[in-house]
Amino acid sequence: MFRFSNLVEALDAAPAERPFITFWIDEDQRETVTFGEFRQRTFSEAEELRQHGLKTGDRVVIIMPQSISAMVTFAAAMRTGAVPAFLAYPNFKVESAKYRWGLAGVTANLSAKAIVIDAEFPDEFLGCISLGDPSKLIRAQDHAKSPQSHGQFKNAEIRSENLAFIQHSAGTTGLQKGVALSHGAVLRQIEYLSQSLRIDGSSDRIYSWLPLYHDMGLIACFMLPIVCHVPLVMQSPLEWVMHPDSTLQIISEYKCTLAWMPNFAFQFIPRRTPNGRWAEYDLSSLRLLINCSEPVRTTSMSEFQKAFSVSSAVLQSSYAMAENVFAVTQSDNERGPATLWADGVQFRNAHRIVPVCKATAGAVAFMSSGRLLPNQKVRIISESGTTFDSDFVGEIVIQSDCLFDGYYNRPDLTEQAIVDGWYHTGDLGFYHDGELYVVGRKKDLLIIGGENIYPQDIEEIVGGHASVHDGRVIAMGLYNPNLGTEEIVVVAELVDEEELANSVALEGEIRGAVVSGLGVAVKKIFLKPPKWIVKSTAGKAARAATREKLLREHPELNAHADLDQENTSK
Repeated sequence: MFRFSNLVEALDAAPAERPFITFWIDEDQRETVTFGEFRQRTFSEAEELRQHGLKTGDRVVIIMPQSISAMVTFAAAMRTGAVPAFLAYPNFKVESAKYRWGLAGVTANLSAKAIVIDAEFPDEFLGCISLGDPSKLIRAQDHAKSPQSHGQFKNAEIRSENLAFIQHSAGTTGLQKGVALSHGAVLRQIEYLSQSLRIDGSSDRIYSWLPLYHDMGLIACFMLPIVCHVPLVMQSPLEWVMHPDSTLQIISEYKCTLAWMPNFAFQFIPRRTPNGRWAEYDLSSLRLLINCSEPVRTTSMSEFQKAFSVSSAVLQSSYAMAENVFAVTQSDNERGPATLWADGVQFRNAHRIVPVCKATAGAVAFMSSGRLLPNQKVRIISESGTTFDSDFVGEIVIQSDCLFDGYYNRPDLTEQAIVDGWYHTGDLGFYHDGELYVVGRKKDLLIIGGENIYPQDIEEIVGGHASVHDGRVIAMGLYNPNLGTEEIVVVAELVDEEELANSVALEGEIRGAVVSGLGVAVKKIFLKPPKWIVKSTAGKAARAATREKLLREHPELNAHADLDQENTSK
């Protein structure tokens, strides 16, 4: 469908007068640029980057608040033939120590020729930026007032196989891994996705609050609009977290037709929007609202649909990851994602999917992530590497013509992840009737008395309690040597710190809900005040870091934790 050899060529082919980005700052402030204006600004900044010595293949790290200016810098770097990478900008919601460690490690691994920061970048974090020789620290300038300054700039010669950019996987453990992607891989992914979603640049309009350093924000809400010439209305992720109902306001006002969101947002938005205001918003312009980035939950989708009277065909699902540029699967646009009810005992004890009626006692619901996009292959494999038939749960491995070649400057991790041309995702899932269902992360699986328990199932139940901050719950296992098995430990943030005075009663209610829903008992529940749980730069609860924090605050758990680690390593 596309005849572009690189992403810069796609940007330069966009209709100059068509609106490109409308950045929604607040109810009174918005900034809008057309494709032509955006293009001119990238010429101006590309000239400056080239004057700093940037050339084809050089890495450029961009640490700026989400903005049109940051996007201009990214596109300008590509115009010079350099390889840009967005990193998260520090804010009050990110744990300082974790951010410092990640910033130092990632910038050291990239060995960037230039680190571009804005004028307001906090001085306290400057020392965490790894600057080697001949790295340069560049303070970004705003070229909005002088777009005519591009002069005789000539684009670098960019081939399809050249690296376009590096995006970082949004893992919550360890240092973020740099995923290096070529122009060709990105263009192929966007072609498949745009065909599946029937994207039309002249009539569609995308809404996004997603961070640009995350694959969902970078690909679906920046690269796809560039290639398909689709207008975009976006806002800061931080503004969205503070005012999630702004999603409804912006979609209503700008008549947006497409949006992607992680699963938790489908609950977060209705729960943070007063019931009395639900009917004020008009979401009828939406063609597709796609649940992506996390296991898709039937209850989350239903909660959003009931709150805002959205058609079931609008709510879609996808399975995506940075290592494949973005999407592997996409649900059917006509009927929406399929829902499957399965025997809960067979699922947890035998990792087997046995379909049952919804009313069956102990039945569990799974929502499909859709069917494979063109040229995508998926296998479900066992621990030994054997490929499972349909209806058995195992690790999802993928192969495609969008797949990355490896983690940047980390051949050791690449060798572990890509085996015989197949990328091992670390996700668990199953196939049923030609559709992929994702159930959780392999490393997160808890084995309690021989029964497989997915922490997300526990977290969903606990997060449903009115006093608990949804999305701020982590379930983990600690090994009990006396029992010879793991025990379930839950840490959960409360919405209101004053509720801690009522912790005994709340713990009882939460235990009862988990037993009722899953038939398993929680050994310990730690209720914490707001903002206690450690989050990743993508805003997700960071399991490993939260576990470490819990063990530091509760040393009595350390003996079991050490045994748990030893048991796991064996």
